[in-house]
Formats: sequence, structure tokens, C-alpha cells
Amino acid sequence: MTNLDVQQPLDDFIEHLWIELGLSQNTMAAYKRDLNQFNHYLIHQKIALLDVQELDVSAYLVHLYDKNIGARSVARKLSCLRKFYSYLLLEKQINHDPCANIDSPKQAKPLPKTLSEKDVEALLEAPNVDDDIELRDKAMLELLYACGLRVTELVSLQLEQINLRQGVIRVTGKGNKERLVPMGEEAAEWLAQYIKYARPNLIAAGHNVVFASKRGQQMTRQTFWHRIKYYAVQAGIRSDLSPHTLRHAFATHLVNHGADLRVVQTLLGHSDLSTTQIYTHIAKERLQSIHAEHHPRA
Repeated sequence: MTNLDVQQPLDDFIEHLWIELGLSQNTMAAYKRDLNQFNHYLIHQKIALLDVQELDVSAYLVHLYDKNIGARSVARKLSCLRKFYSYLLLEKQINHDPCANIDSPKQAKPLPKTLSEKDVEALLEAPNVDDDIELRDKAMLELLYACGLRVTELVSLQLEQINLRQGVIRVTGKGNKERLVPMGEEAAEWLAQYIKYARPNLIAAGHNVVFASKRGQQMTRQTFWHRIKYYAVQAGIRSDLSPHTLRHAFATHLVNHGADLRVVQTLLGHSDLSTTQIYTHIAKERLQSIHAEHHPRA
């Protein structure tokens, strides 16, 4: 069968998408476009649509990359070809699937949202420390940024996990793995002030949770998320913030200032260094931005 005779298999496949899978008209139109584009490529290569081999599909993917088509779009087109040839195999129109052993292209992970050091300073200065609740929030924000904690690690922190004399906290992270994280003088000082002056007014003696809600209970993640939103408005920060943003800022600013990636991995509690490596990309973007802004030949 030549490429001039393949319209029927294509039409049958599109009809299959509609009848068997109930896909929308827009989705079917996208499949049709991708298949026609592939067939057009094959015509130029003098390859019949039903005679395609694995190497032909691989060459097509390379062709797409050469045209600067992004990984997400290439993955979508490959998904279309997989469905098409799987259908043909099921219908016994071909005797092997040329897409069976081809891996989907790896898509770049989106860089996490972070804050500039100036924005972090503004956020940390936003709470009114004369108020018990806001002194609590000040200590939480300082600790979150100083230690790069996950929000669950922060709100579940117990008194016995804190060593103010040594300036460290013992964090229980994912998989019940423990790590020791230094607080730094600033965070340790605000935490000490909160524990001494505000905490006794928020929670009854005998409770071990560090950060208490207005009701004298352990704070929820959602409550702290809303508190960060509140202080972002006070600080004039327009970007969308969450507790995780400060964790990302902690890691990004460490890398920007030359911290070893293995150290950052340990502080964050990442089991795999590849998870931490995302921050090298953020640091690289920052360096490129600075170079473009200040270098005379940028």
C-alpha cells in the first residue's frame, strides 16, 4: 500500500476515536492534523504509512526537534502515532507496532517559583511583633526561610525538636527520615522570643507543639498558607506565594551564594540529588540575567 492509498485507514482510525473512545471534535481534529503531518513527512521519505519501522518513527522525532518543536508537542505527536499503530495492529493491518519501544521525550520540569532576597526581607518584616499571633508568624516565617522546611515539618514541630543553645532543630521529614538543620542567629532569636512571650498566651502548659493556633491547637497547613498570603499583601509582593515558595527561596539563595549542592540536598532532606539540581538551573538563569543587564557586550 502506498501513501496515496492510506486515507481509508486514517478515516477508520478517526471514526474509531469517535465511536469507541468518545473523543471530542477538537481532539479528533488534533489527531488528524498530527497524522497528516506524519504522512506528509513519509511521502517525502518515500515510506508507506503501513510499512513504517521503528527507525522511521525515531527519525521523524529527530526531524521535529530539528524544526524546534518543543518536547511537550513532540510527546503529543508520538502519543497520537502510538494510538494509531496500536489500532492498526489490533485490526491486523500491520504485524508489528513501530512505536512499541520508543520512549516519550523527557519534558523539562518547570522551575519552582521563588522570591528575590529583597522580597523575602520585605515579607519577614511584615508581621507586627507586638501582637502574639504576628510574633508567632514572624518566628514561623524566619524559621521557614532559615531552614528550608516543608510546611508540614514546620506546623508539626515539637518543643523537643528544638535546641536553642546549639541553634539547630531536628526535623522529621518524608519517610520519617530525620535531619539536623541549623537555624541561624536571626531565626533562633525570634523563635526564642515567641516561645518566651507569645506561646504561653496561645497554648496551655503541657502541650508540645511549638506553633499554636488561636484555639490553642496545632496550626494547619492551610492556616499558615493564608497567613503568608496576608503578609505578602502587607509587603507589597504581587507574585503568588505559598509556604513552599520560601523553601524554594531558601535553596535558591544558598546556591546563588555558592553553597555546595550536596549541602543544600542535606538541608532540604532530598533523598536524590537530582531533585536538588533544579536549583542550579534557577541560579544559572539569575547569572544570565545579571550578565545580560550589566555586561557591556551582552
